[in-house]
Amino acid sequence: MNTTALTWTLPHIVAGVMVLSLNAYVLLGGADFGGGVWDFFARGNRREEQRALIAEAIGPIWEANHVWLILVVVLLFSCFPKAFAHLSTELHVPITIMLLGIVLRGSAFTFRSYDSKKDTVQRRWGRIFSMASLLTPVILGVCLGTVASGKIPMRTREAAAALSFTERFINPWCASLFPWAVGALTLMLFAFLAASYLTVEAPDEALKNVFRRRAQQSQIALLLTAFATLLLARFENPLLFTGLTRGTTAWAMHAITALSAVTSLWALKTRRFQVARLAAAAQASFILWGWAWTQFPWLLPPDRTITALAAPRITLQFTLGALAVGTAILLPSFVYLFRVFKSGETAFGDQHG
Repeated sequence: MNTTALTWTLPHIVAGVMVLSLNAYVLLGGADFGGGVWDFFARGNRREEQRALIAEAIGPIWEANHVWLILVVVLLFSCFPKAFAHLSTELHVPITIMLLGIVLRGSAFTFRSYDSKKDTVQRRWGRIFSMASLLTPVILGVCLGTVASGKIPMRTREAAAALSFTERFINPWCASLFPWAVGALTLMLFAFLAASYLTVEAPDEALKNVFRRRAQQSQIALLLTAFATLLLARFENPLLFTGLTRGTTAWAMHAITALSAVTSLWALKTRRFQVARLAAAAQASFILWGWAWTQFPWLLPPDRTITALAAPRITLQFTLGALAVGTAILLPSFVYLFRVFKSGETAFGDQHG
């Protein structure tokens, strides 16, 4: 992979915007999923305070964060329709599971917040919220890992018809360890982001210490999972492994990611939580962009490039024009949303006390 010189054509610009949108979803929506992970593992005498903090951090913005995933889907559908059709067909089973997880998680979070406050009711919705938060990131990572490994190539109609349902729709993502390793990596990354963010959001030192420890633990788990994923790529996906380990850019990405990880651990140890949050966001971003660079120029490895699967030029031009107008509206709205709900002026526990 990544054997072609980078030329910024319209399809590449649109693909770059898609990765930017996915980056925003990882940093914002991914941290929301990570909050659900720590809701599941809330323990001790202050477990209800931990859950209240998580709900306080997620509550005002969790629906808005999904706009970035919607943008990725719309761009894929509009600008790369053949790829969209192929992916939504070949991966319809895990995609359906992921969508169910997103719906169940959001519904359970809402019902837990506004339904009866009886303990049994709260525990029921809490379990659904937590389990969906654990499942959905894994399946998202499985889908990405399956695409990156080149296990769902475009086939002729006759070749596709010759495969059984299991061979075509189950085995590519379920019968290999690599996609599941990417799924585990995604879950660890989201949990790490959430814990790092919550060290800043926590209102007192005791809760800061809880999520500081969890950020440190999840960082170690993330690094170990990343190493295991790279090792699996070497044996299961040699082409992908080559892209990950050869070339100046690949090693520069690894170096910056490692520097971000070290900075995060140092900042957590020295209780510089704002620095830790920024380092965690940088680490997650470079992991994502490292994957995108490794896969370039393929949109569907091993043989379908971004340019080959792009819509007509006029479609790309109109889409980018609409995107520019939408960005001028969306970004100020997000800034305003975060200023209102993340300014620190809302007292902890106002909504959940």
